Amino acid sequence: MAPKIAVIYYSSTGTVHELAEAVADGARKEGAEVRLLRVSELAPEEAVAGNDAWSAHAAATRDIPIATAADVEWADAVVFGTPTRFGNIASQLKQFIDTLGGLWAQGKLADKVYSGFTATATAHGGQESTLLALYNSVHHFGGILVTPGYTDPVKFVDGNPYGTSHVNGQGAIPVDDTARAAAVYQGKRVATVTARFTAA
Repeated sequence: MAPKIAVIYYSSTGTVHELAEAVADGARKEGAEVRLLRVSELAPEEAVAGNDAWSAHAAATRDIPIATAADVEWADAVVFGTPTRFGNIASQLKQFIDTLGGLWAQGKLADKVYSGFTATATAHGGQESTLLALYNSVHHFGGILVTPGYTDPVKFVDGNPYGTSHVNGQGAIPVDDTARAAAVYQGKRVATVTARFTAA
């Protein structure tokens, strides 16, 4: 049976969205059934409208479904994507995770596979701390962390064993081939490992 994977992300100007698409592509290449989902925007409309890149990305991705708790319950694996915010996950993704308390209380977040990816404006701008902060929630879920580690040559180029990450230089540095390849690999790895659990 094909593993069911939800790729759930927040992206303001598009970098994390591009990584999410690559993660989803990698999972699909391993035969997974994938839902690519975004979380709700919390910022005021005037804040979004005041930033050309932000408003353009919001318009371009409005047809991507909004993630719900039902999507998490459906999934065998959940891959979360978030930009860093002061070394932590974005409030939009955190708010979504905080809505999962009902599933947590029923034990329905446990024994699923989880993984994460991120982006920062600057080098060493909180990439590892953001993913570690995200993974704190997974420990509370009783989830199974599947990180890329250094299990593929691309990870020695990408350099982040905690999850795919990219430095976008305040939007000046597009997602490159290395980050995209690392994200595809992460999706493949999550799908492959999850399939072992679903087949057991």
